[in-house]
Amino acid sequence: MRAVFLDRNTINQDISFHAIEQAVDNISYFATTSDEKIVTRAKFADIVITNKVELSAAVIAQLPKLKLICITATGTNNVDLQAAKQANIQVCNVAGYSTASVTQYVFAMLLEFYQQTALQLHDVRQGHWQQSSVFCHFARPVEELADKSMAIVGYGAIGQSVAQVAKAFGMRVLICERRGATSVRPGRVPFEQGLKEADIISLHSPLTPQTENLIDQQTLALMKRSAILINTARGQLVNSAALLTALRSKRIGGAILDVLEQEPPPADHPLLQQSMDNLMITAHIAWGSRAAQQRLINATGANINNYSRGILTNRVV
Repeated sequence: MRAVFLDRNTINQDISFHAIEQAVDNISYFATTSDEKIVTRAKFADIVITNKVELSAAVIAQLPKLKLICITATGTNNVDLQAAKQANIQVCNVAGYSTASVTQYVFAMLLEFYQQTALQLHDVRQGHWQQSSVFCHFARPVEELADKSMAIVGYGAIGQSVAQVAKAFGMRVLICERRGATSVRPGRVPFEQGLKEADIISLHSPLTPQTENLIDQQTLALMKRSAILINTARGQLVNSAALLTALRSKRIGGAILDVLEQEPPPADHPLLQQSMDNLMITAHIAWGSRAAQQRLINATGANINNYSRGILTNRVV
C-alpha cells in the first residue's frame, strides 16, 4: 500500500516513524500541504495521513484510490466523515495518546500563574533578593492550589486525568454537566453552577455545534472575578472578543490559552496584541510531549497494520 503524510512538520523531527513505515509499502512525506496541492499529492495513495490538512467532500471525490484516512489526532473535524463513508473510505484517529501531556501542561501553567516562578527567578537574577532587608524576597505574592475549586468542562479521559491531579493538590473538583442539559448526572453539577463556584475552569470538550462559543459574554459573567479560565481543547470553544473584554475589565482573574480559533493565528489576532499580566498564551503545545507524539505515531502505525489485516481499530468511519 502507498501512503502519503500531508503535514509531516506537525510532528517533531526526532520522532521515529518506524511503526508507520513498516506497515506500508512506501510513504511520501510532505512538510505541509496547501489545499491546492492535496489532490496532486494524494491521488495515487491508498492511505492519506493528515494531522490538520482538511479533506473535504470535493477533495475526497478526486481520490478514487483512497482506502484509508489516518488522522494523527483525536479530533476529526478536518475530514468530511460523511463523504468518506459514502466513498467507502475508512477513517481512523488516535485517542488517549496525549492525556498525560495535556494534564501536565494544565498544572504547569496553573503553577506558573499562581507561583509566578519565572518572575521569581528573574527577580533573583536582577539582584533584588541580595538587596533585601529580610531573609526572603517575593517578586509577587504566591497562592496555593490547595482548597481552590476546579470546574472540569468535558469529562473524557483528559478531563478525568486533570480531576485526579487536582484532587492530589487538595482541590475541590466540580464536574460540569453539559450546557443546556435537562438533567444532571450523578456526581456532576449544572454547567452554570460549576462556572459560578469555580476558582479555575478547565475546558476539555470537543468542538461541536453545541460547544462552539461555549464561553461567551453570558458565561463569563457567571464566573468569579478571581476565576482563571484555561483552554487546552479547541479555540472555538471561547469567544475571543468576549474574553478580551472580560480580561481588560478584570471581570475574571485571568486566562491561560493553548488554542485559538485559527491556527496559526493571524498576526493581528486581538488576544495577541495585548500585554496583560492576566493572559498567558502558548502555541498549541499541550498535546505534544515527545512521549505523546511517539505514542501517536506508533498508534497510527498500528491502525494501518490492523487495517491491512482486516482488524478495525480506532475507526471513526
